[in-house]
Amino acid sequence: MKRISEYKKLFGVETNIELKPLKKAYRNLVKEWHPDKFQAGDALQEEAEIQSRRIIDGYHFLVSIAPETIEANAGQYTQSINSGIADFHHKGMLLEITFVDGGTYEYFGVTKPTYIKMINSNKVNRFAKRSIYPNYTFRMSKREQEAV
Repeated sequence: MKRISEYKKLFGVETNIELKPLKKAYRNLVKEWHPDKFQAGDALQEEAEIQSRRIIDGYHFLVSIAPETIEANAGQYTQSINSGIADFHHKGMLLEITFVDGGTYEYFGVTKPTYIKMINSNKVNRFAKRSIYPNYTFRMSKREQEAV
């Protein structure tokens, strides 16, 4: 959740993430902090490189959790959660679930007590369908490539 609020603050996003204003803010920030804008040896050049990486990461992260992106990938997400859980990891407030179909999703804000309830459940996927999937912000983190 800290990561989400940090990136929202960087791009000036209040509550809902809309792609058009986000893209405009991204372009303006990239113009302002592009490393090529500064001379070699300039003290701001190193800071600009760090800032530009942060801006790019933040943009891709916010796009991945935007309602428009989630809506566009809803069919694939539904297929993944219905395929069953292959593996899961919890670290801090982040729960990463890998599904049988190869998709891996990150769920933000999942507390330790909720995670403990999930692992103690006799039907983990059923618990997740009721308590995790509908209640937490998520994004696809990776998808395994199928062999051709």
